[in-house]
Amino acid sequence: MHGHDQVNANGSAGALLRAPRRLLAVLAVGLSSLLATGCNNSPQPHDGPGSNTLFTAVIESSPRHLDPTASYWSNDTPYTYQIYEPLYGYHYLKRPFVLVPKTAEEVVKPHYLDKDGKELPADTPGEQVVESVYDIPIKKGIMFQPHPAFAKDEQGHYVYHSMKKGELGNRRTPMDFEKTGTRELVAEDFVYALKRHATTRITTPISGIFSEYVVGLKEYMELVKAEDAKLRKGLDPASLDRPMLDFRKWPLAGATAPEKYLFRVRIKGKYPQWNYWMSMTFLAPVAWEADAFYAQPGLAEANMTLDRWPVGTGPYMLVENVQDRRLVMKRNPNYRGEPYPCEGMPGDKENGMLDDCGKKTPFIDTIVSTIEREKVPQRGKFRQGFYDIEVFERVDTGQEYIVEKDDSDEVRKEYDERGFRLDKATDISSWLVGFNMLDPVIGLGDTPEKKLKNRKLRQAISIAMDWEEWSTVFPQKGGEPAMGPLPGGIFGSRHGKADGVNPVTHKVVNGQLVRRSLDDAKKLMVEAGYPDGRDEKTGQPLVINYDYYALPTPERKAEIDWVVKQFAKLGIQLEVRATDNNQFQDKVRKGKHQVFWLGWLADYPDAENFLFLLYGPNGKTRSDGENTSNYENPEYDKLFNQLKFMDDGPQKQELIDKMVHIAQEDAPWSFGYFPFSSAAMQHWLHNARPTVLIRDPGRYYKLDTKEREQRIAQWNKPVWWPVVLGVLAVAAIVWLAMRSFKRRERTNARGEVLAS
Repeated sequence: MHGHDQVNANGSAGALLRAPRRLLAVLAVGLSSLLATGCNNSPQPHDGPGSNTLFTAVIESSPRHLDPTASYWSNDTPYTYQIYEPLYGYHYLKRPFVLVPKTAEEVVKPHYLDKDGKELPADTPGEQVVESVYDIPIKKGIMFQPHPAFAKDEQGHYVYHSMKKGELGNRRTPMDFEKTGTRELVAEDFVYALKRHATTRITTPISGIFSEYVVGLKEYMELVKAEDAKLRKGLDPASLDRPMLDFRKWPLAGATAPEKYLFRVRIKGKYPQWNYWMSMTFLAPVAWEADAFYAQPGLAEANMTLDRWPVGTGPYMLVENVQDRRLVMKRNPNYRGEPYPCEGMPGDKENGMLDDCGKKTPFIDTIVSTIEREKVPQRGKFRQGFYDIEVFERVDTGQEYIVEKDDSDEVRKEYDERGFRLDKATDISSWLVGFNMLDPVIGLGDTPEKKLKNRKLRQAISIAMDWEEWSTVFPQKGGEPAMGPLPGGIFGSRHGKADGVNPVTHKVVNGQLVRRSLDDAKKLMVEAGYPDGRDEKTGQPLVINYDYYALPTPERKAEIDWVVKQFAKLGIQLEVRATDNNQFQDKVRKGKHQVFWLGWLADYPDAENFLFLLYGPNGKTRSDGENTSNYENPEYDKLFNQLKFMDDGPQKQELIDKMVHIAQEDAPWSFGYFPFSSAAMQHWLHNARPTVLIRDPGRYYKLDTKEREQRIAQWNKPVWWPVVLGVLAVAAIVWLAMRSFKRRERTNARGEVLAS
């Protein structure tokens, strides 16, 4: 019995003795493997640096709208302009900006008609033109991206246009469908796209503007509204499943296709800016098949909509869309390969910007966009080389690096050695603090007395907002203080000129531009009925809500606090209501905002694109337009309606001056500043010239993946001594355990022998 027990004990002891040895062996193999393969701290896939993939960040959140009819936010455009192709675009390299054809054969000039439909000479004054007709020829052979909406069977029937509830199964993206198809782009796709601005199903930010110009669109919107009501009669209003609005059924006088490849648009009067609108995705082609596909039961509930999964003819197609995490675009296999430009600006040839002249685009296979909630990890990944361009299409990321270089020789040396591209330029964009004119406290007011007092309140705040100080406190987001709504670089702007001073906020002293004193602002506060920031009747402090479109991360909190301090100079208490962008957009559409922060990147290089932000019929809350202040002034609106007829010249300048003066006096905005622009890009990213007007740079970008691999490896060399030290420490512990175990076994063995 003892012998049997002894054998088991020895067997167990042997197993226990072998365990530390096995652990040592595993540690040795693990260490050698770790040393052999290296330590990878990259957020990219292991083959990322060597692949023809561009990596970039997205600020804050996923795009709100990828449907081209609804999309009008800078977080959308990195995708919509790579996926969709409007009729026109801008020459990638030439400055000033020049319109060039994209899906159109050429950039056309309209022909003008009088009230009897007779053609007028091209130089006819705008007020005599009753109608402008644009006949745009469409390029032949352009194909839509592969998509299940186009898939057909052998009999020519659409495979996925008659799905029943439940047939979707486990499919959650268009890539999950077994079959795809395509077809050629035709003029009717542009007709359909323009008609869609009458939809009641989604937000349509430009429908108000378009309905004033496109013949018959205003009436068409009423027709579609009525037809939609018929379709949805008796259905659950909360249901996401809605019968398709088929715009092919209802003709629109202002948008037709006389020929298969000829798109005709009829515009009321003369409107020179219409060509610029045709460079935006609002007039990108939309296939009716896409609307029909996404209107099927169950798809909207599965988040399969045109708002999340666009269908276009551009160089890229969206293949992954993970909410608030990542979006991935891949090369559209059906893209025809428009050539890289062969002309540019002086110095472009010497700088290598024309090296790819005539080559088919795009050059990059995949674009991966990662959502970044905070700036610190975003910048860290760029500095380590894991982002090729810090934020795709943004021109406000490079300035911070430039400031850091100016502040430190050590940082300058590091950034120069790494070859960061931080070209600095001026651009047509602005940042501002606005006031909701529908609000009874800060807005227009409902009586003459209240209107006057509220205007003085806004003027006082505009003086107190020291935008010169802003650029000193936040040089990485600096710029030039704005005197009005128009930045420099476009016709009509007097920015930087002696006659461009805002008399409400500034004055000229000894030839120098000086912001009016705080005493001037406090005097206006008294006249507004708020001495020292308190209501003169109740004695209660004036409390105003401040809506910010992003969450108050540490780096943004300082900026938010700065705004709070500006109001505090006047005794005004500012309640901060910071949200993400989607919540902010919902709030302003409902008119539940008072004071807000807003940026605007120009859509086209014309004064109208900034002045329409204060045009009454374009109000955000009432008309779902881009006038977030809901500002409305009859005289301003009257002048704006005259502006649309005018070509650049003295008359247009005079009219713009009047509009700017009205806006300065009414102060619907504290005009803020015009920022310097600079994008943060890596040395291995070629053909890059970012600007706010070029929204489709993806197809021009080119990567030197060998340089990227080398640089990332060089910048992210692993530090091995902590790993080795840790392994040695574990090994020492195991060795001590083994020695103690052996000593105990020998003692036990002697005791057992003596006992037997």
